[in-house]
Amino acid sequence: MIQIFGINKMPLIMPGDDIGDKLVRAASAQSIQIFDRDILVVAQKIISKTEGRIVDLHTIQPSMLAATIAKSTGKDPGHVEIILREAASILRMHGAHLIVETRHGFVCANAGVDRSNTGKDGSAVLLPIDPDRSAQKLRERVRELTGADVGVIISDTFGRAWRNGQVNVAIGVAGISPIVDYRGRIDMFGNLLNVTQIAIADELASAAELVMRKSDGIPVAIIRGVEYEKTSSASIRSLIRPKEEDLFR
Repeated sequence: MIQIFGINKMPLIMPGDDIGDKLVRAASAQSIQIFDRDILVVAQKIISKTEGRIVDLHTIQPSMLAATIAKSTGKDPGHVEIILREAASILRMHGAHLIVETRHGFVCANAGVDRSNTGKDGSAVLLPIDPDRSAQKLRERVRELTGADVGVIISDTFGRAWRNGQVNVAIGVAGISPIVDYRGRIDMFGNLLNVTQIAIADELASAAELVMRKSDGIPVAIIRGVEYEKTSSASIRSLIRPKEEDLFR
């Protein structure tokens, strides 16, 4: 049996807050105990907020490139400037859409720069600088507070190149291998599996979204009952396809 609990008693997060402490307290307020092998799925936005990854777009001086792109896309010049600063490269521009590769290696819209639910007009929230490190710090803090050895996934909402609609995906991991590798195994009909690798971290991030809907203000979910490979060397880089293997760029 797999269970997913939405932690709905989390207070608003401010820069410098101890997310681990607030998460454990909120779970306790819902009579939810955190156990070994639970998986904590945490929305990127509260991680970014506590790490101070918030910018006031009114204070941003756009470059000539940002001003030119803003004029052609209809975006705010300050917003475009922040996207450019967060991007390693621009892959596509169409209408008001900017698809970029971030410095983490993620391919996504607007470099993950998000102006929704920021708590302040004219501000934007950026992705964490190192989401894996953020996940590991939270994992260690939860273990310190509860004694539980958990997996942590930091999630964000991404679009998909081939399908309509957005899904939550993993952008940072700790304590859980993000991929289940079936290569070399035999299927139920005796065939050798050569290419099957399941992105379990993305699947869990999407499953958690069922109780973390943006409109409900639930930034954390606990998933229980999933078998996964524990590891101390988890990295989201495992999920990023190398450019030389990417047929869609």
